[in-house]
Amino acid sequence: MPDPSKDLEVYLVGGAVRDRLLGLRVKDRDWVVVGATPEKMIEKGFKPVGKEFPVFLHPISKEEYALARIEKKTHPGYAGFEFDTSPMITLEQDLSRRDLTINAMAETPDGQLIDYFGGKDDLHNGVLRHVSDAFAEDPVRILRVARFTARYGFAVADETRSLMRNMVTDGEVDALVPERVWNELRLALGEPRPSLFIQALRDCGALERTFPELDCLFGVPQPRRYHPEIDCGAHIMLVVDQAARLTDDPKTRFAALVHDLGKCVTPQSDWPSHPHHERRGVILVRDLCARLRVPNQYRDLAVAVCEHHLLVHRIERLKPSTVVKLLDALRAYQHPERLHQFILACEADMRGRTGYEDRDYPQADILRDYYRAAKSVNTEIIAAQRQGQDIGVEVHRQRCEAIANIRKLSDARD
Repeated sequence: MPDPSKDLEVYLVGGAVRDRLLGLRVKDRDWVVVGATPEKMIEKGFKPVGKEFPVFLHPISKEEYALARIEKKTHPGYAGFEFDTSPMITLEQDLSRRDLTINAMAETPDGQLIDYFGGKDDLHNGVLRHVSDAFAEDPVRILRVARFTARYGFAVADETRSLMRNMVTDGEVDALVPERVWNELRLALGEPRPSLFIQALRDCGALERTFPELDCLFGVPQPRRYHPEIDCGAHIMLVVDQAARLTDDPKTRFAALVHDLGKCVTPQSDWPSHPHHERRGVILVRDLCARLRVPNQYRDLAVAVCEHHLLVHRIERLKPSTVVKLLDALRAYQHPERLHQFILACEADMRGRTGYEDRDYPQADILRDYYRAAKSVNTEIIAAQRQGQDIGVEVHRQRCEAIANIRKLSDARD
């Protein structure tokens, strides 16, 4: 079958061009078609898939081909646009509506770069710069810019940061719907430096509007027994980046990000002796997850880490019964992967302190040893020998005994 795009004026655009110039592997290729109509695309065998504006799948490569378009703001929020896909729309007009200069480059099919807005220079200099004032019409772009800082470590241009601040002041950011906020956070958590996402939002004032539970941690002092030279917000930034070093799992990274939310509503004097912030933090985590419609798997792990992470830090001093209750609360026997995620989030918390970045975390291996000992208890034999509540009591007793024996062996070796 001949390639139906051969007779069309097509250009490779967006992330594929950007990532090729960065020397990164190109994952997806998107194309813009100039001078065509939906009828012509369908006639050539392209399959229409766009809902808001004409997008088509190539019949052979299955790559996306969108008609060149311009847009007009008609209502507040990211969805309030009307689109014009007339065959008269030029490539420059299409690219001018894009968010950042590094995303507004194109290539001809034979590899010739087209760069109307200086994207290549900004890419070389590590700068995120908006293409035009149309940037301010879509509040999702604030989140996208923040996410690109987490991916590439690029700086936001002063004029772009100023524009983002104005969008926050004008209330445009308040039109963001929960699903888009969560999706951008989820994607940012998959980047190498998630903390830069938080910092970029804070720099323009958007963090207070989108994630007020995180924003209020900045300025709250850490307890003296930790690293008092930084506040709780800075600690969170270190922790989420440590989680990114330890695992690719976004659920673990999310749990690390929100594990200390309670500290912004709890007097510091309460922390050492009576950790109210854990219980209050659980409420805040649940509220945040409900507001953003966070999936249950993310929420459940985040709640567990928020409520129990301090126990792991002092695992050597816990009573065996407390360890058993912890494993029960985590449902570790039914979901061993959750225990692994939980431990990694706790390790990220410990390492998210000045001078602790590369320290060992022996508590992780200790808890895993305790888990294996407790799991070795044969619950089926106990169930055959006992009845009713006696089953649970005996299972608890034997698991406590198994953990106590492991501890004795460890003490004897020491």
